[in-house]
Amino acid sequence: MMLRVKDLNVYYDAIHALKNVSFEVNEGEIVTLIGANGAGKTTTLHTISGLLRGKSGKIEFMNEEIQQKPAHEILKMGLAQVPEGRRVFTHMTVLENLEMGAFARKDRTTVADDLDRVFQSFPRLKERRRQIAGTLSGGEQQMLAMGRAMMSSPRMIMLDEPSMGLSPILVEEIFSIIREIHQNGTTVLLVEQNAQMALSIADRAYVLETGKVVLQGDAHEMLDNQDVRRAYLG
Repeated sequence: MMLRVKDLNVYYDAIHALKNVSFEVNEGEIVTLIGANGAGKTTTLHTISGLLRGKSGKIEFMNEEIQQKPAHEILKMGLAQVPEGRRVFTHMTVLENLEMGAFARKDRTTVADDLDRVFQSFPRLKERRRQIAGTLSGGEQQMLAMGRAMMSSPRMIMLDEPSMGLSPILVEEIFSIIREIHQNGTTVLLVEQNAQMALSIADRAYVLETGKVVLQGDAHEMLDNQDVRRAYLG
């Protein structure tokens, strides 16, 4: 088991955002969290990565409790997040953004090799490596955000709504790259409103509704679950 979340409760002032949320991600898996807007998906990722503090509950990564650790320490442990909305450094070049992804690494000897691997996965970023990130298209910025996370050499990557605002063709491309990242040995936790795409590539899935896990199981079986189809697949 790589990540374990147990009975996690998170509040925004008086609003109880996550209610005893529990789930697991095993090494080598793609696990997806699906649910409507406001279900608590992003809050879950932010709490795992140290950007939010839970009221109660336990979060373990690689058998070590991390719920009280600062975000930069969690990143150093090998847990990276690609945030919703890309959040690239818009006034820096593509290359500078990627280099920022490696800032926390102690071992600098393999940074150049990892940069080459990112450029292999994202040839468009190599073509635009001197370009200012804010001038990239939405799809290219999503690729840059993913590449920046990969530059931290993570054991596990958390992706928050990678398909948001992208054309269907670009969505296919982004999900193809997620598969490639996974095949290269990185465990993936995927938060995604496009449930059809998420379930098609995931091993297991958890459904969040109003801050609670209401359903869990094999992702491909969920594609055929009538309740899931009615609620999330149209």
